[in-house]
Formats: sequence, structure tokens, C-alpha cells
Amino acid sequence: MKRDTHPTLQAGALAALVVVALLEVTPYLWMVVTSLKTLPETLALPPSWWPEVIQWSNYAEVWRSAPFWTYLLNSIFIATSIAVIQVALSCMAGFAFARLRFPGREVLFYVVLACLIIPAQVRFVSIYTMLDDFGLINTYTAQILPHAPSALGIFLMRQAYLAVPQEVIDAARLDGAGTLRILVGVLGPLVAPTIMALALFSFVYHWNDYFWPLVMTFDEGVRPLPLGVALLREQGTGSRWHLIMAGNVILVAPLLVLFVLAQKKIVKAFVVVSMK
Repeated sequence: MKRDTHPTLQAGALAALVVVALLEVTPYLWMVVTSLKTLPETLALPPSWWPEVIQWSNYAEVWRSAPFWTYLLNSIFIATSIAVIQVALSCMAGFAFARLRFPGREVLFYVVLACLIIPAQVRFVSIYTMLDDFGLINTYTAQILPHAPSALGIFLMRQAYLAVPQEVIDAARLDGAGTLRILVGVLGPLVAPTIMALALFSFVYHWNDYFWPLVMTFDEGVRPLPLGVALLREQGTGSRWHLIMAGNVILVAPLLVLFVLAQKKIVKAFVVVSMK
């Protein structure tokens, strides 16, 4: 028998969701509104909630202040390359940990999980030294190669493959399918939501990454968009908050579009992971 939820509880849950949504959305709305103000309006107290005259020219000024086309193309290339490589390696490693039998499998998987608790700031010195020995500092390779393996990606793909019945893989092997064909043609469509979510997580994280490009590059020609936005802060003359916010809108807008388009895939991926 279906049990109806009390109207008061429904109203309370809806109100709570509205409050949470407002708390999440308000900073982004304030960022957009500030990007359309003049500098005196951004510094006025009490703050105004809407500009007297919308300053669309702020975006043009930001775009002219630095080679933002170069920054944007660099971000797209770097974040996309890392996402593609991470998905490919994570799918292969995740399948190995989930369905293949080899000595030390469990120990190696725990080592992979241990890598999740080691921040990039701890290991960047040794990686920087190694890349410097090969002459790769200030290149795209220095920004992509160290992020090729992903402990989180391996974990997510392993959980996704464990959610697929073993009978599906056995049936494919009986039909003569090899490991690569099973991985791509059979399991690929079944774990597509997890692959999409992993690619999105990877893209968003490395799109926003500031620390790693900062220490690995010194030339504008290979630097990504977050570093370009950071340069909008003028030393000694105060912060041009209207331009900084306009730069942040340019930085965040592609990510918001991606989340809107892929939110269903993300939910499905979390459901798969929670099943194991």
C-alpha cells in the first residue's frame, strides 16, 4: 500500500531545498552582478544589488587585458587531454582490479586507495625535479603527464565493473570476444554513466587547477585560464573587482553548462558506486 507523505513534511522539505538552493546559487549570482558594475559600485557601502548601468564593456576589457584566447585554448586542450587519458587508464586498471585475478591484486588496490590521501603539494617537488631533468618544464606535457593516472578514477571504474554481473562477461567470452572487445563493446555501454561522470570530474578539476600550472609554467603561451584570471589583480593599485568577477564568470560559465548537460549521468554514476 502506498503511504502518502504528510503535506506539512512535504512543505518543510521543499522549503529546506529552496534554502539550500539559494545558498548555492547566491554566490554565482553575486559574481555575475558584480561583473556588470563599475569599480566604485563594487566598493560602495552598503553594497548595491544591481548596477545603475550594466557594464558589458567589462568583459571586453578583460578579454583585451591579456591573451585570453590563448589561455582559453590552453585550458581546453590541457583539461580535455587529461580527462581522455585518465578515462582510458582508469577503465583498464579498474577492469583489472575488478575482474582479473593476479598475485597481489588486493594489496595493489589498497596502495591505489592510499594515493587518494596524498595531496599534490606533497609530491610536486619530486615530480618537478624529474620533469626538469627531462627538460619538460614550461610545456603542455608537464601539465598533463603527471595527472595521467587517477586513483579516484580507478576506484570509480572498479566499482562500476563490479556492478556488472559476471555472467555478461562470461557470455561475451563464449562468443569469442577478447578482453579489449569486452572492455569497449560489452562493458563500455553498461558503465557509460560512470565514464561520463569521471570525465566530467577530471575536466572540471583540471580546468580550475591553479597550483600545478603555476609551478610548472612561466610562459603565457602554455598557461591556462585560471592563471590568466589571477593576473587581473593589480599589484599596488588595488583589486579591480568588477574585472576579476568578469574573468571568473568567463572561467566558470563552461563548467556550469557541462554540469547542466551531464547531471543525470553524475547521479547514475553515484548510484552505481553506492551499490558496491
